[in-house]
Amino acid sequence: MVAIALAVLAGGVAVAAGAATAAATGCRVDYKVTSEWQGGFGADVTITNLGDQVSGWTLTWAFATGQQVTQAWNATVTQSGSAVSARDAGYNGSIGTNASVGFGFNGAWTTANPVPTAFSLNGAPCTGAPTATPCAPPSTPSSPSATPSRTPTPTPSTQAPVTVWLAGDSTVANPSSSGACPVGWGNQFGQYLNANATVVNSAVGGRSIQTWLYDPNVTTTKNSAGECVVSPETYSTRWQAMLNSGTGMKAGDYLFIQFGINDGDPNCNRHVGSARYKQLLGVMANAAKQRGARPVFLTPAAAITCSGSTAVGNRGFLTETFDAGAANNVPVIDLHRLSYTLYNRLGLCPNNGDYGSGAVGAFFCNDHTHFEAAGARQIAGVVATALRDQQIGLAAYLR
Repeated sequence: MVAIALAVLAGGVAVAAGAATAAATGCRVDYKVTSEWQGGFGADVTITNLGDQVSGWTLTWAFATGQQVTQAWNATVTQSGSAVSARDAGYNGSIGTNASVGFGFNGAWTTANPVPTAFSLNGAPCTGAPTATPCAPPSTPSSPSATPSRTPTPTPSTQAPVTVWLAGDSTVANPSSSGACPVGWGNQFGQYLNANATVVNSAVGGRSIQTWLYDPNVTTTKNSAGECVVSPETYSTRWQAMLNSGTGMKAGDYLFIQFGINDGDPNCNRHVGSARYKQLLGVMANAAKQRGARPVFLTPAAAITCSGSTAVGNRGFLTETFDAGAANNVPVIDLHRLSYTLYNRLGLCPNNGDYGSGAVGAFFCNDHTHFEAAGARQIAGVVATALRDQQIGLAAYLR
């Protein structure tokens, strides 16, 4: 950096004279373990830049033996032995003076999970205080210009607030009480979004797409087509709330729809056939679009089913979800595949079937389907990562 002084000569030409100052560097790192279970943990990392603006960053630290990053968001994280390197994701590469940027990750550990004690940002130790690094002295311009050039100051963009509406079953829903199992991933999703996005979680446990839409009017009787009779055909209060012209979905909002677990019940009132399932996804998608909101379909989150040492898929309505996405021009997040892929990355198979202890117990409730808060948080992280990987518009609102 150079402090420039302009002297105007008799001929009106400005020349630069200057003295070298110092480039201030400095940073503080806040490393927070957000959840921990036997053999695994989640962490959030916040970098605060105490020096001059940084354009492009890499944060490095050392883990203890046995600690390993398994999944990350808002940064590209690599690890070689105990050395960990987190590089900006491009969109968050600039950190102004006294500004902060954050990323998160899930990890594994064997014998212990200590917090790292030292971090470096672009090679400079993060001590919590700024330091000065001398700059090279200025060079005298060979052909000075009459008017110094100016670099425009960028104007911060204003991001319009949006609401993310969630429709789904118990794997999405809020817990019945704080911290109680089960916890749906929708309950944990908001922490991955910035302050301009608000999550309204209207998922309800035990619902098929039809009972979610038409509660309490889906009967236990099947019609000639083998579908549960809906009488009267009046929408549930939760769907009516989303359709409300004043307080419901509006232009720019998002509607996330995930069903397909209870819908396979052969008995009414939860049973939904293949054609009816696709039809109702289309009904919901078109209602959102009519209000300027953007629908997103998700295949159902997988339960934990092991084939030897491999977690495998176990849900239905996968093809129907993709077919409905194609028919209605709606993006589909394949949460079914992404969730059992996560289980494999975390090494949840094989297991002894004890869902009350160990890594599996920390992820799932005392069954093979529903999530503890730590598991729900990781599934929500998978959804957040998919937004960016698939370039879905809501990715702009990720932290």
